[in-house]
Amino acid sequence: MSITIQHIYDAQRVLAQHMSPAPLVRSYALERQLRLAPDRRVWIKDYGWTPVGSFKLMGALYWMSQHAAKLDGRPVAAHSSGNFASGLSYAGHRFSSRVIIVMPESAPKVKFENTRRYGAEIRTYDISTDHLTGVRDRLAKEIAEQELALQASPYDDPWVIAGNGVGGLEIVQALKSQGRELSHFVCAVSGGGLMAGHALAIADGFPTAKIIGVEPDQADDFRQSRIEGRRVRLPKPTSICDGLLSYDVGEHNWPILERLVSDSVVCTDDQTKRAMAWLYQAHGLRTEPSGAITTAALLEGKISLELDQQHSNTQASQGDIVVVLSGRNIDEAVFEKYLSESSC
Repeated sequence: MSITIQHIYDAQRVLAQHMSPAPLVRSYALERQLRLAPDRRVWIKDYGWTPVGSFKLMGALYWMSQHAAKLDGRPVAAHSSGNFASGLSYAGHRFSSRVIIVMPESAPKVKFENTRRYGAEIRTYDISTDHLTGVRDRLAKEIAEQELALQASPYDDPWVIAGNGVGGLEIVQALKSQGRELSHFVCAVSGGGLMAGHALAIADGFPTAKIIGVEPDQADDFRQSRIEGRRVRLPKPTSICDGLLSYDVGEHNWPILERLVSDSVVCTDDQTKRAMAWLYQAHGLRTEPSGAITTAALLEGKISLELDQQHSNTQASQGDIVVVLSGRNIDEAVFEKYLSESSC
């Protein structure tokens, strides 16, 4: 199945019955920090405002909407670092479906709490040895077999991609309603579900915008895939960005990313910690590392915001920058620790 912009419009109609759009907030502080021209603006798409504190709810809801009627009492199973877990749990609650989640035992407490809040069952595994044992995938497969459960992928699925794309559509609609143009779209990449959906919507609405992916420097499977021209699997991705530790980009996601993403950059964990501190000081936002890494890329000068000479006479060349804050689920003690370790 090939996802089109019409699938994303359909997903928007479905999601409107279950959640409100995450806000697109202008960041005057980032505009000053980046020393942009007066006619350019920076916007943060903050998915911390969803009912589960991350973007994962969108893909989970649309996926569930396409499968719930066919479950006939069967449960849904998935593995997740935590945010898709809570998103699928919420979706199961809304569609009256049983949900079983495989999560790392080391996942943030807040992600366990969000997942249990809406009724999902949780099975845990040791993520530190998963690259050797493959226990995560084995547990999910066992649940599917023993419970006759339907497995959902947190990112490598057309319906998940389309659901996530609703956020990109909201960005396009919000900017166009104000007569704004877009020059740069900055979004994290892990398995690629967030970026693939958003890239489809952004490219449709603003064809000349640069779409930039951001990853941890020790979990850069997408960057390496772009270099190789094929999907590259990492043996053991490592980062404080627990939501960005996929081994590789999903099969459904890769063709979209390869076609639409203009560039990819990486940030170190220390740079991400500094961005977390900056977002807290500038906006009062307590963000998880996976959410702050995109702001880190801007603050650290990883992305050139100069306007292309070939577009120097177009409206798009004067466009705004949108940065995605994918989630804010982090335990308070860990957040305080990272802030104390930052050199902000």
